Amino acid sequence: MRNRVYLDWNATTPLRAEARMAMLAAWDLIGNPSSVHAEGREARRLIEKARGALASAVGALPRNVVFTSSGTEANVLALSPGLSAPAGGTVERLLVSAVEHASVLAGGRFPSDRIGQIRVTPSGVVDLEHLNALLGAGAPALVSIMAANNETGALEPIGKAAKVVHDAGGLLHVDAIQALGKIPFDIKAVGADLATFSAHKIGGPKGVGALVVAEGVSGLEPVLRGGGQELGRRAGTENVAGIAGFGAAVKTAVQTLSEDAERMASLRDRLENGLRSIAGATIFSDDVQRLPNTVLFSAPGLKAETAVIGFDLEGIAVSSGSACSSGKVQPSHVLSAMGFGPAIAQGAVRVSLGWSTQPEDINRALEAWRKLGNTLLREQARNTA
Repeated sequence: MRNRVYLDWNATTPLRAEARMAMLAAWDLIGNPSSVHAEGREARRLIEKARGALASAVGALPRNVVFTSSGTEANVLALSPGLSAPAGGTVERLLVSAVEHASVLAGGRFPSDRIGQIRVTPSGVVDLEHLNALLGAGAPALVSIMAANNETGALEPIGKAAKVVHDAGGLLHVDAIQALGKIPFDIKAVGADLATFSAHKIGGPKGVGALVVAEGVSGLEPVLRGGGQELGRRAGTENVAGIAGFGAAVKTAVQTLSEDAERMASLRDRLENGLRSIAGATIFSDDVQRLPNTVLFSAPGLKAETAVIGFDLEGIAVSSGSACSSGKVQPSHVLSAMGFGPAIAQGAVRVSLGWSTQPEDINRALEAWRKLGNTLLREQARNTA
C-alpha cells in the first residue's frame, strides 16, 4: 500500500521535532507559572523563553506578546472596541476585508451595526481606494486585513494599507497566521498595530495562539477575566507545554524560512503547470504575489467535494478551502468576494505544501488530478453529445 501524501498544510501542520521535545520537557514540570517558588519559576521561564522567541521572530517586544488558546481567540481579542492609537483617539468601528478568516468576519466584540466590509479585486487583493473611502466616511476605525489569504495564498498590500489607515487616524490589525514561517513578517516594518498568530500552522501544537500588540497601543479589553495572567490581558493558567512548543516551532520556522520557501515555490510552480495542462484548470490569484506553498484551483464542471474525495481515495489529503467549517464543503466566500459565481466557487480545491513536501508528492497529486480530470472531460463530452 502506498504511503499517504499530506497536501493540506494551510489547515494544520505536523508537529516539528523541536516542538515535541520542548513540550515533553514542559510536561515534566510541576509548577504553576504564577507561583513564586522554584517550580513555578521554572514553568514561567519556559513561557518567557517562548514569548521572546515569537517577539524576536516578528520584530516585537516580549512584553507585547499575549498568549491565547488559538488564532481565533487571538483575533477576537484583537478586535476590541476602545483601542487607542499612540497619538490618541479611540477606534469606534471596525472595517474588515471581504476575504478574511471567519473569526475576523464575525467582528470580534464590535456590534454588527459598527462593522463595514472592504472590497477586494478579482485577484483577491484589498481595494485600497475603497478602504480610503470607507475610512473617510466615519469615525476612526480599526481595520483588519490578513497578511496572506488562507485559501488563495494572495499577499495583501499591508504596508500601503497601514499608511492609509494611519493617515485616517485608525489602527491596523493583521491576521498573520498563514504568513508566519512562509514569508518574512515584521510588525514594525509593515506598520501593523496588532498581529495574530497560531502555533499549529508552523509546526507547533494545536490549541495555542498569540496576539502581538505594537508599542503604544492601549485599551485592549480582555475576553477572559480572572487571575490577571498575561499582564491582565488574558486570564487563565497558561498552557505551559503548548506555549513551549509554540516557541520552539517559531524559532525553527524562522531559521529555515528562506530555504523552505524557495523549495516550496519551485514545487508549487511545477504543480500549477501540471494542473493547467489537464481539464483546463484555472489557478486563482496567480497574477499577484502569493505564499510560496499555496494553490487554489478549479476546472469547468468540477465539484470540490467530489475532487477532495477523489484525491483522498488516491491517498492524497487536500481541501476545499478553510478547515474551520462544519466539515461540509461550502462555496468559498473568498472566491465570491473576488467576483466568481457559485458554479466555479463550489469547485475550488486547495493544495498547500510544507517543509517536508517532496517532488514525488507533486507527481502523485498530478497523477490523481489526471484521473479526475479525464473523468471530468468524459462527463462534459457526454453532456454535449
